Amino acid sequence: MSSGAPYPSWKYYPSRNPAPSWVGGVLEAFAGAADSIDSHSRTGVSSDVVLAAVRPALMQVGFDVEASKAKADKITRPVLFGENGSVLVQYDVDGYHPKHRIVLEVEAGRGAASNADYRDLVRASLMVDVSYLVLAMMLTYKGGGHTVRSYEVARSRLDAIFASERLTLPLDGVLLVGY
Repeated sequence: MSSGAPYPSWKYYPSRNPAPSWVGGVLEAFAGAADSIDSHSRTGVSSDVVLAAVRPALMQVGFDVEASKAKADKITRPVLFGENGSVLVQYDVDGYHPKHRIVLEVEAGRGAASNADYRDLVRASLMVDVSYLVLAMMLTYKGGGHTVRSYEVARSRLDAIFASERLTLPLDGVLLVGY
C-alpha cells in the first residue's frame, strides 16, 4: 500500500452532496483487499482479480457480485423491454445492490485510456432501477512503456461533467474509487 496516503482514494458526485451512508461499506471492501489490489504497489492486476478480492465484503453489505465469466454467474441489468415484457437490451455489470439501486463497475488495465469510464457512466444512466454508479479505477496502470493514472483521468472527467450545466445525468450519484 502507498505510505501515508488514504486508501482507497475516492470522490463522491455530485460534490455538493454528502456521500450516502452505503459508501463506507464499499470503501471498506476495497481497503480490506488493499494488499492484493493496490495498483501503486502491484502490476498486472486484472479487474477479475479485483472483483474476486472485494466480492466477499461487498456481498456482506448487500451487493450481488459477478462470480465468474460463466453466463450463470453474470449480473445483468435491463435497459429496454419488448413484447410481452421480454428484455430486448441488457448490460452485464460487475455488481448490483438491489436495495440502494447501485451498479458497480471495476476497471483495470487501460480502463481510462479506452474511455471505459464514459462507457460505464452512459450504460448506468440507461439501466432500469439504477440510481447510483460505483466506478472503481486503478490509481496507476503501467503498461506499454507508459503510466496511466486512471483514477485521476476519470476524476477530471467526472469533475467536468458534474460542474457543467450542459449534461444532466439521470443518476442520484457516482462514487469514484481509486484502488
